[in-house]
Amino acid sequence: MLRDKRNIYEFDSRVRYSEIDHRGTMTLPALVNYFQDCSTFHSESVGLGMDRLKQKKKAWVLSYWQIIVDRYPGLCERITTGTFATGFKGLFGSRNFYMEDEEGRRIACANSIWVFMDLERGRPCRPAEEDIGPYGVNPPLDMPYEERKISLPGAFEDREPFPVRKYHIDTNEHVNNSQYVQMALEMLPGDIRVRQVRVDYKKSAVLGDIIYPGVAAEPDRIVTELRDEDKKPYAVVEMRTR
Repeated sequence: MLRDKRNIYEFDSRVRYSEIDHRGTMTLPALVNYFQDCSTFHSESVGLGMDRLKQKKKAWVLSYWQIIVDRYPGLCERITTGTFATGFKGLFGSRNFYMEDEEGRRIACANSIWVFMDLERGRPCRPAEEDIGPYGVNPPLDMPYEERKISLPGAFEDREPFPVRKYHIDTNEHVNNSQYVQMALEMLPGDIRVRQVRVDYKKSAVLGDIIYPGVAAEPDRIVTELRDEDKKPYAVVEMRTR
């Protein structure tokens, strides 16, 4: 796919055995991790990586995902993953992602919204120009954009609660973004192939928290709320199969 490469970060890879499911194709959480890793690589490449943010006691925290999968790549397939910022406004930044096959055909894409956090105060803050300028900005991808807010079903079916484990936690001492997707996948009936996932991250779960899932299945989607004991959501995950 031809595009202006300015302000874009890309990396090439091959699909590993550890990233596939019983079909021999990449899992949805693995694809999420590729996108997440790509944004981390981008930040490191422009001098705005983890060490710098840690020194400033700041972090970009994911607030919203919309991921569309046209095709899950197979074992050993060569792929290219890319990302770029599409805008910054107030406390927020927006970012697109894409995954392409060896011929340059797009097989997955995503839109995301991030909030800049003051970790010392535990609340959002406005990034300075030095925090965003090095990324640059590119026009958004041509993709069908959903509304930011995920509409909630009328009722949820409660599922068995479970604790946050050590392997769920990332460097911010919170449950990692992709782990919420994995948790929601565990709630799906049967062997379902997800074509679009949207995640609205409400608050961060930490080690020792108990997740109380609620699931609602509709004809065209399955919505999972991952909640605390008071049924306030950590994250809302919507999955569609077409």
